[in-house]
Parts: sequence; C-alpha cells; structure tokens
Amino acid sequence: MHIGQYETTGENGTTERRWCGVRTSADRVVDVTAAGEAAGIEIPRATTDVLAEWQWQRKLTLATEYAEETGVGVHDVDDVRRLAPVSDPGKIVCVGLNYRDHAEEGDNPIPDEPVLFSKFPTSVTGPGGTVGWDPEYTEKVDFEAELVAVVGRRARRVDPEDALDHVAGYLAGNDVSARDLQHGDGQWVRGKSLDTFAPIGPELVTMDEIDDPHDLDIWADVNGERLQDSSTSNLIFGVDELVSFCSQAFTLEPGDLVFTGTPPGVGVYREPPVLLEDGDTVTVGIDGVGELTNEFAYQ
Repeated sequence: MHIGQYETTGENGTTERRWCGVRTSADRVVDVTAAGEAAGIEIPRATTDVLAEWQWQRKLTLATEYAEETGVGVHDVDDVRRLAPVSDPGKIVCVGLNYRDHAEEGDNPIPDEPVLFSKFPTSVTGPGGTVGWDPEYTEKVDFEAELVAVVGRRARRVDPEDALDHVAGYLAGNDVSARDLQHGDGQWVRGKSLDTFAPIGPELVTMDEIDDPHDLDIWADVNGERLQDSSTSNLIFGVDELVSFCSQAFTLEPGDLVFTGTPPGVGVYREPPVLLEDGDTVTVGIDGVGELTNEFAYQ
C-alpha cells in the first residue's frame, strides 16, 4: 500500500481539503477519509493520526475497496497536490555514520553502537517542495540520501527480533545538512534542522510491499548526475537494531521517523566538494520505495 498526504485546491489556489490518500495506480489516488466516511469507517485526515488507529491498515483497505466500487473519493493524481506523507511527526530520529564507507570517507571511526541525533519537525517538507536557506546564514548545504522508517506502533524497550512489528513502512528521505553549522557547533542538531531540511516522500510504502529493507538500491542524483549509489545491505545497523536501540532510551510513537543513515558520496567529502546552490535539483531514489525530488533555493 502506498499512503500519502494530499490536498485539494480551489480555482484560486486556496486549500479546500487535506486528506490521507492511498494511491491505487499511477494516475489514481483515493481520499480514504472521504471514502471511509461514506462507508461508515472513521479515518483521520493526518497520516500520523491514521497510524495511531487500531487496525489502521485494514481500515484503509476497506475504504479503498469502497472507493473503487463506488467512485467516492477517487481523484486523478494530477488534480491534487502531494504533501509530505507524514507531515507532523512527533520525533525525527537520525542515525549518523551508519554506512562503513561513509564513515571512512569522512575519516570517522566506525561506531560500536548507533550514533543518534535529531531533526526538528519543522524541517519536514514533501516531494516537489523547495528546500530553502539564507546563504548568509550557511554557505555549505549538502545532500544525504536515506531510507526512512516510519513507526506504526508504539515501541518501548522492544527486542530487535520484534522491532519490525512496530514499523509501518518506509519513505525516501534527504538528510539535508548545513555542514558549516554542523561541524562548527560540535553537535549536529542546528545544522540538520533548518526549516525544510528534511524532505521525505514520495509516499509511505507499507511493510508488506518491501521484501527486505536491508537489500534495497539507494542513490542520489544532483542535477541529473549520480553522486551516491549504494545499497541498504551496507547498513552497519539494520532497521530492526535501530528501532530496538532507540526504544531502550525513549518511546517511539506512531508517525515518528527514523532516518537510517546515508551511504558515501555526499558533497562535502568529494574532490572538489559539491555543495548545493540556488536552482539545484536533488533526487533521492530507493528501490521499491520511490523517488523524491526537491528543488533547492536561496531564501
């Protein structure tokens, strides 16, 4: 199942309605909130709230089936605006140095346990959104392609063998980083958390559609040139280990995001460095999850 957050706009461009949607084909998406209401099934409009519902996946399936039978809530993809699939996560947990060759390219030691930091929820933006920054505030903006796990069930002190039961599915993410702030501060939160610095999308792909999250091709293209090209098989700590590790320290709630780390090839460590500028385009792609494209601009 491919779950997204969408909005319907009026003729003057104003937002008429925001809703949780399930894409049923390349050109069709179902407003499961509207279809569910018609079918007598209550489905919240925000993805985070949907994931907190009992048997949320079953409810989405029933609403989608009703829509396909009746036409209620069915839209052409081109007629709606796609937003960040999870627009209001309570937490964004990120993992640093989780690919051995990425750690080595920055002359960092290989970690013995996950290195955690966070991004603020205000950094979230969606597919097609613009990532913006003040060039007088930061001059070294970089890209990082990442597999993002979305928490689907509350997790507190779970064992690794049970951890994936708490994951709803996966997104593509770009851990955009202001390297001068990140490296200058000595800790990473400010340099990672500027507004719009956490693009995610294009949709939340549920667990049943991903055979193995640890065997997916992952890449990043900058202005059409492939600069990162790897596989999640190279993760040092897998999704199960990360969810378990995080849950020992703090509670993971439905809708929380876990950025699992980036492979080698980021801009700051290239010779010469490739840092992002006004007008650049970055596409993060993950096999089976989709492609996330964002424009970058001075603001």
